[in-house]
Amino acid sequence: MGVARPYWAGDKKGTAWGLMALLIALMVCETQLAVMLIDKTGEMTSALAAKQADRFWAAVITSLVVLGFAVPVYAIYYYMRDAFSNHWRRWLTHRFLDGYLSERKYYEIGAGGDIDNPDQRISEDINTFTSRSTHFLLVFISSLMQLVAFSAVLWSISRTLVAFLAVYALLGTFGALYWFGAPLIRLNFWQIRREADFRFGLMRLRENAESIAFYRGEAQERVQIDHRFEAVFTNFARLIKKQLSLNLYQRSFSQLTLILPSIILANAVLSGELEVGRAIQAAGAFAAVLGAISLIVDNFESLSRFVAGIDRLHTLSQVVLKTPAAPTPWAEPGTTAGKTADVAPVPAISTEPLKPSPQIITRIGDTLVIEGLSLYTPQFGRLLVADLSLQLQPGDALLITGPSGCGKSSLLRAIAGLWRTGSGTVQHPPLGDMFFLPQRPYMQIDTLRSQIIYPSKQTTLSDERLLELLQEVHLESLAERVGGLNASHDWEKLLSVGEQQRLAFARVLARQPSIVILDEATSALDSANETALYERLRASGTTLISIAHRPAVLKHHTRVLEFKGEGAWELHAAADFRFDR
Repeated sequence: MGVARPYWAGDKKGTAWGLMALLIALMVCETQLAVMLIDKTGEMTSALAAKQADRFWAAVITSLVVLGFAVPVYAIYYYMRDAFSNHWRRWLTHRFLDGYLSERKYYEIGAGGDIDNPDQRISEDINTFTSRSTHFLLVFISSLMQLVAFSAVLWSISRTLVAFLAVYALLGTFGALYWFGAPLIRLNFWQIRREADFRFGLMRLRENAESIAFYRGEAQERVQIDHRFEAVFTNFARLIKKQLSLNLYQRSFSQLTLILPSIILANAVLSGELEVGRAIQAAGAFAAVLGAISLIVDNFESLSRFVAGIDRLHTLSQVVLKTPAAPTPWAEPGTTAGKTADVAPVPAISTEPLKPSPQIITRIGDTLVIEGLSLYTPQFGRLLVADLSLQLQPGDALLITGPSGCGKSSLLRAIAGLWRTGSGTVQHPPLGDMFFLPQRPYMQIDTLRSQIIYPSKQTTLSDERLLELLQEVHLESLAERVGGLNASHDWEKLLSVGEQQRLAFARVLARQPSIVILDEATSALDSANETALYERLRASGTTLISIAHRPAVLKHHTRVLEFKGEGAWELHAAADFRFDR
């Protein structure tokens, strides 16, 4: 599939194929040693039956020598298998993270809501995919080796047993696929999703603990969490019910093989045509060959979980890695009645060509220029702004105001390239020369230094200059209070919203962008701090774009863009605008 192929054909193909070759070599050794052990086990039994002491002890000594090689080969094989899957997981995780974080795909996925729990897919589904893929690939290769090696042993003892074995395994595999295939995969697919939804609900409770505590919303949160857990419980109840039938089938299939070889070989042993040891050797070979050709039956439960995880990973890879379209997702259990509930409904496919939706065009330039911009809500449900055109010169300051829900924040997203639902053109300087200050700044759990220089990973600014920046935003005692620039804390819990907003202004001063976009970025500040920070930005010659509703902010701007709702807007000189008109 598209997710796995690049690892085997890309820049890491030498390592991938080299490790796989080593694993296959170890597997060949392990299989050969297993054949030798079965042969010597039969030899020991025959020697005991014939009361031949020398023959018996010779077989024992040979078996011990074989075990001396088999044990370390076994241990090294499983170590290399896990090391290989771990190496593959690291490569694939880095590849998904590159795609997830490039072109702001993480934002598109979060805003669209079409893909649930991308974090769980990257952290868990990739691990499951690499480990299970390695496991099943090696099990398949091992089964082929065992099939060849032990079939030769079995053929030399009883051809009737070989013929019976082939028919028995074929019927068993077909029955497992027919009765348990699609239902188990579908139930496992939804179990993974619902477990992730339940965990996500608990994460939201933890992340919003303070707000929920202020609201005293525990009862409402409990209802939501109980609803998610009930979905987990109900689907798992269906899953274990189906697995009960599978376990009965698997157990019957495997247990019959304990007596069938003895029944088939009984006459030959009782008549003296076949030694007892050869019969035991045949039973061991029979079990090995049956295990090889009944691979699907024995691993059906884990295979169904594996296929369900691949579906989720492939869906994410379509967006972040642009792989070909995945199959239609499995229908949710219980969505249809009767026997058809186990099969996903196939939607009707229109033969008419899809018309591409218009998108906002962005281009790089020296100044901010908006030409004929029309903004819509997602899926073009409602017009927010109609045919907006304006140009800002370096040093200008634009205040955006209007009623709630009229499209102010959506315009900022369009300027930043995050919102493309609409038409028109937005020209802006390179994204590195623009800086966005939201109402609630993002705070990493890292050092104070990293908070000031965010989103940069390193800076040429000295520690003295970083401390000066804290003074300029009126946080002069912060470094001393928290333990210095290298102190690491959970800053969202340690700092008030007002302190976080001032620390965000320090980021602007450290980066010195040409355009700063402020979305209610001073809402938690007193008027003195707000005035001082705006004056500091204006003095630097930075172009400002602000969303605000307080009259005190008006004096720091040169123009006002007023949204009136239903797409209407007016552009005013700041000196002529009044909030209370």
